[in-house]
Amino acid sequence: MTTEPTATRAPNIRDVAREAGVSYQTVSRVLNDSPRLRPETRQRVMEVIEQLGYRPNQAARALVTSKSKVLGVLVATRAAAYGAQTILYEIEDAAREAGYTLAIVTSASDDRSVRDALDQLEGQSVRAVAVVAPQARVFDLLRSTPLRVPYVLLDPDRRDVPHSISVDQFEGARLATRHLIALGHRRILHLAGPQDWIEAEARMQGYLREIADSELSVRPPVLGDWTAEFGYRAGQELIAREDFTAVFCSNDLMALGLLHAFAEARIDVPRDVSVVGFDDIPEAAHYSPPLTTVRQDFAEIGRRSVDLLLAELGEGGKLHTDPIQPQLILRSSTSAPGGRS
Repeated sequence: MTTEPTATRAPNIRDVAREAGVSYQTVSRVLNDSPRLRPETRQRVMEVIEQLGYRPNQAARALVTSKSKVLGVLVATRAAAYGAQTILYEIEDAAREAGYTLAIVTSASDDRSVRDALDQLEGQSVRAVAVVAPQARVFDLLRSTPLRVPYVLLDPDRRDVPHSISVDQFEGARLATRHLIALGHRRILHLAGPQDWIEAEARMQGYLREIADSELSVRPPVLGDWTAEFGYRAGQELIAREDFTAVFCSNDLMALGLLHAFAEARIDVPRDVSVVGFDDIPEAAHYSPPLTTVRQDFAEIGRRSVDLLLAELGEGGKLHTDPIQPQLILRSSTSAPGGRS
């Protein structure tokens, strides 16, 4: 009996990654001469490429790169927030209208996770990338190791970052605080978001500026974490205090928890305490009572991001330079000071 010789499979990129002890995205970065690599990592990968005799299909790579109709989206947060989801839906719709599909990667906001996510997008030959990043350290990382393709940052506040789109979070917080002051409140608390988030810092600064400009006493903000559970626990702690007649919450979910705690303690909103939120999530109109809040146009953020990416690619699109202005939405959770005034 004659045995046919066994065909030897040509090594592929995953073989290289396994032998070098790195991800296949890292091998892709080496092949694309990415600047975001340690010299020793690059050297190790190149040695394994030589040992295995790996030869990437340059013709296929060039064809994919020149014909790619893919836009990348990096979401550097694992929080399943209404805002991020709405932005993604609008980016997808606008990209489809422009003839593009999306490659979406989510990650934590630490350096390693963000770098790996960018590697993954590079490996999919995206033409440009939209970065949805809530924390300043992600912006700093992109500054120190810029992408090799056009990109746009969905930047909540930092006007010094190029290629960015923003909602004026600072002004939105001033609108909320100014509304409470106009109703006659002089003792206003702020339930803030986590301070490593850009939006939370901007909203807290807007609150503090409006309080200072009105020459009112500043109360230390309560630092939260965006969740309704934290708002509920904060409300339970605040029940015993008599030094406030209104609360500006940095988002609607914390406001929901706060309303729950107040309702359990028979604190009437808005007769005893007024409450304002931020974001205007769809459920805010159905809280008990319906929530006065600050609306930011998440859909417009998504549309503008694709416009800017197309402009960066020289394929039309519009360059938007002004921040998107928030809007105060008046409902039943605010009134003039009552029982606690």
